[in-house]
Amino acid sequence: MQAEIVILGSGTSMGVPTLGCSCAVCTSTDPRNTRSRPSIAIEWEGHRVLIDTGPDFRLQALREKIDHVDAVLYTHPHADHILGLDDLRPLSFRHPGGMSLYADDRTIKVLEKVFSYTFSPDSKYPTRARVSLQPLNSHDSAQIAGAAFQRVPLLHGELPVAGFRFGNAAYLTDMSAIPDTSLPLLEGLDVLILDALRKEPHPSHANVEQALAWIARVGPRSAYFTHMSHELDHAETENELPSHVRLTYDGLRIPIEL
Repeated sequence: MQAEIVILGSGTSMGVPTLGCSCAVCTSTDPRNTRSRPSIAIEWEGHRVLIDTGPDFRLQALREKIDHVDAVLYTHPHADHILGLDDLRPLSFRHPGGMSLYADDRTIKVLEKVFSYTFSPDSKYPTRARVSLQPLNSHDSAQIAGAAFQRVPLLHGELPVAGFRFGNAAYLTDMSAIPDTSLPLLEGLDVLILDALRKEPHPSHANVEQALAWIARVGPRSAYFTHMSHELDHAETENELPSHVRLTYDGLRIPIEL
């Protein structure tokens, strides 16, 4: 099936421009240097799945004219990946049985605590999101509207997190390492989107050098950086990269096959 990845947000947890910063990237007139918090949508045949809903999700959804969502996959429970869950409310009302939210056990516990007014059995909030938490752990996969979404275990520093493989593409945000047991799940990729925070090393994110090493090891036909800080200028960084490696930007659409 033909599909598209929509880059909803390509930035780091603080976003770009970063509050209080007047660096060249934060004051850039290049719209590709304006990066909201990281998230993507996968769209095919009238269906749409999100990976993560960060604090910028509402504005991302308005920008991309998102009027329905079939399901959401969560990578891990950090604020820049979950805090937009409440903005799913008006989109969830068309799901009488609840919109499915897929997450590992650790993330489910955080979601239930942060959004207790949504998930508590004692909640009386009349317009809470109509959502249903679905456990997705280890190497589990989810079947959504005829498409398979394979969980890919990763490490974000010492925190186990998830990437996802779908069709000929994979999305690996917020990661510093790919366990050997996950590498077979990434064979034969045409498109790889992965973490590349900055040039300097970071304890829980891949930097540019490490991201390029993972690209060489996985061997996709094309690769894209995401979760980028204000230390990476779009045009300048792309000029330094191999031709098959590009930077994402908010609103970028990448064709794939599911």
